[in-house]
Amino acid sequence: MKAIVTVVGKDRVGIIAGVCTALAGFNVNVLDISQTVMEGYFTMMMAVEVSGCTMPLGELVTKMDEIGKEMGLSIRVQREDIFEAMHRV
Repeated sequence: MKAIVTVVGKDRVGIIAGVCTALAGFNVNVLDISQTVMEGYFTMMMAVEVSGCTMPLGELVTKMDEIGKEMGLSIRVQREDIFEAMHRV
């Protein structure tokens, strides 16, 4: 199953490394990544494969939210199908 991870926060060194290290620790594979910095704010979207995750998706959502708070970021994880349904026009 695929999921979408979004990350937003003040830009600083190590954001990509920190988020990707955390995901790798849960056996989540990054499939695609897009990031940009806009007026000092970092934004990133990642498509990830969560089939091999070491915990249920709900727990991953909670863990990544906690990690985001520790890093001063907003990190959200959503199933790909739900993300797509929410962003249809």
